[in-house]
Amino acid sequence: HGRTSKNILFIVALSFAYFSKVLSGTYMKSAITQIERRFDLSSSLIGLIDGSFEMGNLLFLAVVSHFGAKLHRPRLIAVGCFLMAVGSFLTGLPHFFMGRYTFDTVIQGSMNDSVSITPYCVRDSSSHMWIYVFLGNALRGIGETPVTPLGISYIDDFAKAENSAFYIACLQTITLLGPMFGFLLGSLCASLYVDIGYVDLETVTITPKDARWVGAWWLGFLVSSVIMLLSGIPFWFLPRSLPKQGEENKLPPSSPTHDGTENNNATSHQAMTLAEIAKGFIPSLKKLLSTPAYFLLLCGSLLKFNSFIGLLTFKAKYMEQQFGQSAARANFLIGVLNLPVVAVGIFLGGLLMKRYKLGVVSGAQLSFVTSFMAYLLLLLQFGTKCDNVQVAGLTVSYNGTPGVVYNGNLWSECNRDCSCLAGEWDPVCSDNGITYTSPCLAGCSSSTGYGKNTVFHNCSCVLSSSAPEGSMSVILGQCPRSRECSRSFTSYMAVSVLSSFINSLGTTPGYMVIIRCIKPELKSLALGIQTLVMRTLGGIPAPVYFGALIDSTCLRWGIKKCGGRGACRMYDSDMYR
Repeated sequence: HGRTSKNILFIVALSFAYFSKVLSGTYMKSAITQIERRFDLSSSLIGLIDGSFEMGNLLFLAVVSHFGAKLHRPRLIAVGCFLMAVGSFLTGLPHFFMGRYTFDTVIQGSMNDSVSITPYCVRDSSSHMWIYVFLGNALRGIGETPVTPLGISYIDDFAKAENSAFYIACLQTITLLGPMFGFLLGSLCASLYVDIGYVDLETVTITPKDARWVGAWWLGFLVSSVIMLLSGIPFWFLPRSLPKQGEENKLPPSSPTHDGTENNNATSHQAMTLAEIAKGFIPSLKKLLSTPAYFLLLCGSLLKFNSFIGLLTFKAKYMEQQFGQSAARANFLIGVLNLPVVAVGIFLGGLLMKRYKLGVVSGAQLSFVTSFMAYLLLLLQFGTKCDNVQVAGLTVSYNGTPGVVYNGNLWSECNRDCSCLAGEWDPVCSDNGITYTSPCLAGCSSSTGYGKNTVFHNCSCVLSSSAPEGSMSVILGQCPRSRECSRSFTSYMAVSVLSSFINSLGTTPGYMVIIRCIKPELKSLALGIQTLVMRTLGGIPAPVYFGALIDSTCLRWGIKKCGGRGACRMYDSDMYR
């Protein structure tokens, strides 16, 4: 009876560890735009930072999987959880050393007059702080390595064959809650202002929909760090190995120790020299890659994984930029709509396989049909669009005629005498629906009110465009999107949820096909190679080149305190789409 309770304890503890590692991983994805703005980075650099998790993970994966089985597995998992907690903490730490977040604005908090602030240059101490985010994320990747391989092999060592599958299914189900909570935590933190608790929020002149808004990105990392730390504690109190339930049963080749003869094997394991391992490895690899079905499936799933990682990393950002959603709302919708549907789809896919006893060919067909349908659905998203925000000098001319002005010429007759700084980004909105990049470039000469409620008057550029007489004042913030835009957003979300669902139906069948199309003795190598290829050629490069593509559609870059390009403030929505 004591044993059973330990078995249960291990399953519960491992489920919680899975949940917390996935939660912190998806929180990282949800905080991407916040980090990008806070550290003034381009999307491709943010992609590189996002990939540092995979880098840390890959460096240690082989070592841990190989040697872990000889050591105290639960304790190694506990150490992994602790490392992940430290990594998460390190990621959020720069917030406390960076000082307050200052965004480029011409408004003074409490004065009635808008004073143009002369920027003087202080060596910006926070400019290299993103390295801590990079390192923290990599450390989280290192900490994650023991959890899956050692956890699964430990379960496999004590569970009966028929129970083993059930336990692993329980694990995966609980794990799927992780991304949901990760995005919801992301949504909550994005809606709080970055310096909450330090700054009087009345003086903050931007709203969560503003391109300069930064949420409390650091808070989620501290929260997930605490959850990680807690999830590691039970593993310290578990024995090195648990006796098998009932009779001996064979293990899948993925676990390095096969049965109770662990101790005798351990010494012979170490005696096996590297040369011998390598001798067996190369022919096996050759045999594997010369199996046409496996090779094609590997290429196919690699492409699919690239698109999936690119999508997941920048989906919230796309919703913000294309449809003017706030980061909080984008993260919330992904967490509440997209992810549960994916979970249901994966589950149903497995159910279909079992219920209709699908073989390799029909499994492959199901996988193909679902992928292809999801792809056709996604093509519809080219049609769901919002027009570019009308910004004078960027997407429309100063007198309101459309046409993207690529040279970004912000000067016009109406603001020539204002001696504005071209680098300013402090958008204001006029009654005629045109946004100007700053009050100065709108040609305004006076202002009333302060903080969020500042109104600028006598704006010469508003007069020169087709405005009704007398409305020459502008208010803070970009002009809101049109009605059609929110309709487009609804259909975008509908298509997105439907295609996520259809796509995920084919996940389990696709996975089974890979396992079944190769010889049993190559199975663990096949899955290992697949993981390796997916991560090196998918998980690491995808966010970087997706980010670079997104950067190429930027219309207006923010400018750092000391010059140099910051984060993008506005994208050309057609090019981006």
